[in-house]
Amino acid sequence: MPRLDRLATLYLGSPLVHLFGPRQASRVPILMYHSISHNLLGRSHPFYQINTKPEAFSEQMRWLRNNGYRSMGLHDAWAALASGTDLQKTIVLTFDDGYRDFFTEGFPILKQCGFSATIFLATDRIQTNPARYEGVDYLTWRDVRELHSEGIQFGSHTVTHPDLRSLVPEQIEYELAYSKEVIEQNLGEAVDLFSYPFSFPEEDKDFTRFLGDTLENLGFENGVCNMIGRARRQSNPYFLPRMPINSWDTTDLLEAKLLGGYDWMHVPQWLHKLVNHNITLMQTTDKQPTYR
Repeated sequence: MPRLDRLATLYLGSPLVHLFGPRQASRVPILMYHSISHNLLGRSHPFYQINTKPEAFSEQMRWLRNNGYRSMGLHDAWAALASGTDLQKTIVLTFDDGYRDFFTEGFPILKQCGFSATIFLATDRIQTNPARYEGVDYLTWRDVRELHSEGIQFGSHTVTHPDLRSLVPEQIEYELAYSKEVIEQNLGEAVDLFSYPFSFPEEDKDFTRFLGDTLENLGFENGVCNMIGRARRQSNPYFLPRMPINSWDTTDLLEAKLLGGYDWMHVPQWLHKLVNHNITLMQTTDKQPTYR
């Protein structure tokens, strides 16, 4: 399948960023991974794939290491952005959902390359024995504790991985608070990182304001979402943008994403969500939840 976003990034976005873009030291690419496996998880268009083959992941990590990149945790990256620290050659690695292939395939590669990462857990899928959903195994709590002892950080990805905007406020608070509590009980330390499941509704200002306030009240400090872009000082600390990565990211496309050549994709992403949001508002006759 043709990758129009790839062509536009390599032959338009990257050259423009090289000529006119902001200083790289003031941006942090947060890379968004999911599964490290050969499972195509629906065989969707390359843009929407959430799996990265182990050999592709290994090539990406070794390229990063060989080109002088270092990994940093979300807390440290946000603190560095806020203080104006030089963040050239700095990345944050994140993994959503809690697939067990991180333990078997991803972590050995990260360890060899000297990188750290944060995994966001949908806690209902993390059990004593590997739970299987849609043909994929998830981490066990024993895996989580072992990875944590090796320096891997963990955060909340809700309890049941719902589309939060479809829930009433009380249900949203449960999804956030209980997932946080369960991870804390299993790790024996505070958990204050969050990753938004599904497409982040940045166009819905009332909802995002309510969600940010709820996260703050529950004791979360930083969070990420699927808005495309690199984090900067002006970003919302609860909804930091990320760069989606999968098997189709060759090292030239990965480099372009790290340097800002893919940031332009946030505009069509936002427009698509805005159009869908307005269509939904016109079509629905049900009373919508009130977020205050």
